[in-house]
Amino acid sequence: MDFDNLEIKAKEDAKKRVQQLLQRVDQLEKVDQYKRRVERKKASVESMLKTAMQSQLDGVRVGLNQLQVSLKDVQEIKQNLEVLEDFFTSVPDLSLRLQDVREENMRHSQYVTAMENLKHIFTVPESVERTKQWISEGKLLHAHQSLADLENSRDDLLFELHKLPNQAPADTIMLKEYFEDVNELSKYFAKQIKLILGRTLNTVRKEPTVIVTALRIIEREEKADAEAQERFQRSGFMPPGRPKKWKQMSMDVLAVGAAQRIEGTQTDERSDNKMWLVRHLELTRLLISEDLQVVKDLCVPCFPPHYDVLNMFVKMYHDSLSRHLMDLIHAGLVGNEYVTLLSWIKNTYNGSDLMMNPELNINTSSLGPLLSSEKVVELEDQYLKNMEMNYSEWMYKTLETEKQDWMKESQPDTDDQEYYHTVAPVIIFQMIEQNLQVTNTISHDLTFKALLLSIGQVAQYGNLYREAIFQYKVSHFEDRKLNPYFTTYMIKIVNNCLQFEELANQTKMHYWKPGIHDIMAGQRFETLRMTFQNLRTESARYLLEEALLDLELHFQEFVTAKWVGSSSAVDTICVTLDDYISDYRHLRPENFDLVITECINTVAKKYITAMLQKKMAFKTSDDRREGANQIINEANKLQAFFLKVAHDMARENTCLEAINSLAEVLKNEDSEMLSLDLHALVEKYPDVTTEHLIQLLLLRGDVSKSEAREMASFALSNRKEKDSKHSKTIFSLVTGITVSFF
Repeated sequence: MDFDNLEIKAKEDAKKRVQQLLQRVDQLEKVDQYKRRVERKKASVESMLKTAMQSQLDGVRVGLNQLQVSLKDVQEIKQNLEVLEDFFTSVPDLSLRLQDVREENMRHSQYVTAMENLKHIFTVPESVERTKQWISEGKLLHAHQSLADLENSRDDLLFELHKLPNQAPADTIMLKEYFEDVNELSKYFAKQIKLILGRTLNTVRKEPTVIVTALRIIEREEKADAEAQERFQRSGFMPPGRPKKWKQMSMDVLAVGAAQRIEGTQTDERSDNKMWLVRHLELTRLLISEDLQVVKDLCVPCFPPHYDVLNMFVKMYHDSLSRHLMDLIHAGLVGNEYVTLLSWIKNTYNGSDLMMNPELNINTSSLGPLLSSEKVVELEDQYLKNMEMNYSEWMYKTLETEKQDWMKESQPDTDDQEYYHTVAPVIIFQMIEQNLQVTNTISHDLTFKALLLSIGQVAQYGNLYREAIFQYKVSHFEDRKLNPYFTTYMIKIVNNCLQFEELANQTKMHYWKPGIHDIMAGQRFETLRMTFQNLRTESARYLLEEALLDLELHFQEFVTAKWVGSSSAVDTICVTLDDYISDYRHLRPENFDLVITECINTVAKKYITAMLQKKMAFKTSDDRREGANQIINEANKLQAFFLKVAHDMARENTCLEAINSLAEVLKNEDSEMLSLDLHALVEKYPDVTTEHLIQLLLLRGDVSKSEAREMASFALSNRKEKDSKHSKTIFSLVTGITVSFF
């Protein structure tokens, strides 16, 4: 350290300190006071420094003294080690001189052991018999004490032989053979313990002390096993029959008993009772509930706390039940047995009827599921597969019954509103409803899968239904005498299709939840609805085809030479349709409206088609005027007829008005007005084609083909293309109209 620099720095600091203290004149008066304060502080610092130095010197003095003492101790230890080294040189000779003493000590130890166990050695047969007698009399504690004494005597003697450096195997074998009855006695005792524990749930209700005694004996044996294991680790000697593991044996016995009790609840076979599985599972539920209640109330006080006997029994029953259910599955399930088992597993087992019963309140979540998720999915898939097979078989039979009904020579049944119908749609959807209600007791996911399957099967039935209806129609028109009630049964079919639609919508509203179930379900419902909606439309056309076939010759008379001045064809058509429509009253209102709409469209289409087929041409203006008036009168007559039979539908349908519009074109004699009429026709009916207009103009008889083509093109020139594509009127139905210019 540089003391000179420190001194200089201290003087500078002191100078600064004085400057700070004497900055004002009045502070000069306090100079003595400042001086005394500094002197006191200096004295205090010097005192502290002296004390610290004294403390350091004392510590150094003590350390030096301790080092001096340690040096003396080390020298003394060194001298003692040299003396010991001299002593060790004589140890080998001492060991040889003491060999006789060691052998004598070994013999003395063996003699002492023999003397201590002498009474047991000479009384082994009597002790074994007496112990067996006590076991038979139920004096288990006395019997176990006797067994323990015999085993201890045998083990002590064997251990003495084990300690001999050159032990003779013959001696060990002879000793073990002498105590062989003790081994058999131990096995007999174990059987008795197993027998007692096997009847634990029955015995604990009447004689709980017997169970307590057996458990005390097991605990003693467990302690003896632990001591034998400890001695084996020290000396390598393990007594015969150890470890006995009676606790594990008791657990195995209780587990086997649980499995046997569960298997014993199967009292029926499938061949004897179709409800065997329901009965078996219910008996199993009652058994487990009762047994666990006994365990909770009676066994818990009897078993040692570390056994955790309630959870132990719960796991045993859980595992045994799981194995038993797997055996039932491997043996094969049929029909609703899948639902019964799945519902019991998912709802009953962990529900308030069993494990979560308020008196038990056992949570099995830590034990895992009774069946793995893969096995549950396999059962669900198999159940759905069986459901699909049942659907296919049942719907095939239903369709065959329907087809047989169509061939009957009597009218179908009517409901309370006089509508023809069958119960097939209701029965099919009742079957679906029953299946969905059953699956709903298992899980919502399975219900949704069953719903998709059911809807798909009904849609498939709709396709089969369509083929059957088509074949029915074809066979009827091949020979109309074979099916005199074709019309009435087609009415029934149309009504059935509507009922299928309605029932499908009801099922959708009940089971399908938008936003929860996937879009696929909504698409399948829509596919099903469209299947039967299209089938209903097709069937309505088949129904009308019967009537239209009778009227085809009369439709052919329209706008022909025979037709001029005579309305007999229209009158006949109205009378015939009136007769058929009287049967159509047995259609449900929606179907009646559909058929009437189709009928109006068809009549209008055939009338317009007849006008545009150029079967004739008017020669004079009078012919055109009279022909146009006749067309208008007949259109009005048809309109009046349909208003009479179906007022609302006829009023909303404008197809027959198109006939009047065409007649106005025929009646017009002014060429300029004719062009305006054509433009008005195109504007009102955007889907009218060039061929339609040309044929209409040619029907007038005063327009050439080229003129007709030119006028038609001009009338259509201002038509918007999008209007002709998107606006559909009666002219979209009038097809097959061609014009030849050669």
